[in-house]
Amino acid sequence: MFETNLIGFVLAVASSACIGSSFIIKKKGLQRAASYSSRASSGGYGYLREPLWWIGMFTMIVGEFANFVAYMYAPAVLVTPLGALSIIVSSILAHFLLKEKLRRLGILGCVLCVVGSIIIVLHAPGEPSIRSVDEIWELAIQPAFLLYTASAVAITLVLVLYCEPRSGQSNIMVYIGVCSIIGSLTVMSIKAIGIAIKLTLEGSNQAAHLQTWVFVMIAMSCIITQLNYLNKALDTFNTAVVSPIYYAMFTSLTILASAIMFKDWSGQSASDIVSVLCGFATVLSGTMVLHSARDPDKPPTSDAYTMLSPQTSWLVRANGEIWMQKDDNGLHPEFVAIILPDHFK
Repeated sequence: MFETNLIGFVLAVASSACIGSSFIIKKKGLQRAASYSSRASSGGYGYLREPLWWIGMFTMIVGEFANFVAYMYAPAVLVTPLGALSIIVSSILAHFLLKEKLRRLGILGCVLCVVGSIIIVLHAPGEPSIRSVDEIWELAIQPAFLLYTASAVAITLVLVLYCEPRSGQSNIMVYIGVCSIIGSLTVMSIKAIGIAIKLTLEGSNQAAHLQTWVFVMIAMSCIITQLNYLNKALDTFNTAVVSPIYYAMFTSLTILASAIMFKDWSGQSASDIVSVLCGFATVLSGTMVLHSARDPDKPPTSDAYTMLSPQTSWLVRANGEIWMQKDDNGLHPEFVAIILPDHFK
């Protein structure tokens, strides 16, 4: 049990480093693509022609693959909280590469997220023993998990069809909510696939089971949805805020889904359960601190002509003469400086 959890821990740490870096690389790619095509937040897909975005995508795939393997060896309650490390990586890189300032409160928020994750990891339950994908299917169709799945799909449809057209560009919880809710279902299907592959490698072929391919189709659909809405969130909001909020919601919902489907908390002591809840409270506190430390979004930059019009400015010629410039006149070829009226306020 300890060795398998250790393998899962190492893979989860490597995954977090890759995923945290991919946020920044993809953000740079989205910024470049926005200079010559429609923004992703407006429904554009010009970023698909941007090599930097694909590098970020490859980095994320490597991280997700490491995460996928980690779920083969360790429970979701252990692997998922380690995603807090991706917050640290993305926030630090955003500070230096995207000029998204990480202030002292932001650093405190990152520390709280990590401390909360450590508490969760120390009190995480063990991995249940599963011998066939049929057993996972029985867990997936139990009434409690079916109710969770139906609720997740219903809330996602409300966010996509009702909330996104009205407040998707102003409320970060719309895009992140879709990513997190669908993400919890992704992890459950990914874990089922991982266990099926592990059992197959051990000599018990699971590819012949229809349930294995059902889990594959569910995972593919959920991943595509996640990527689409994650791109919208990254293109619309500050990366240093998207990462921790996404982490907190995704982790909370994933552990909830895992507890319902795999009954992770069966046999756990009350002190372990309380410790995990305290860890979540710490993580959520860190998320709130990071959100409060967020820099306000900058308004779109206007070009020089837009800044000058409509108003009256003063043009200074090389010989020292000063001319009054109306907004409907062309700029004189001999001017060397422009004095705006705001300059005298």
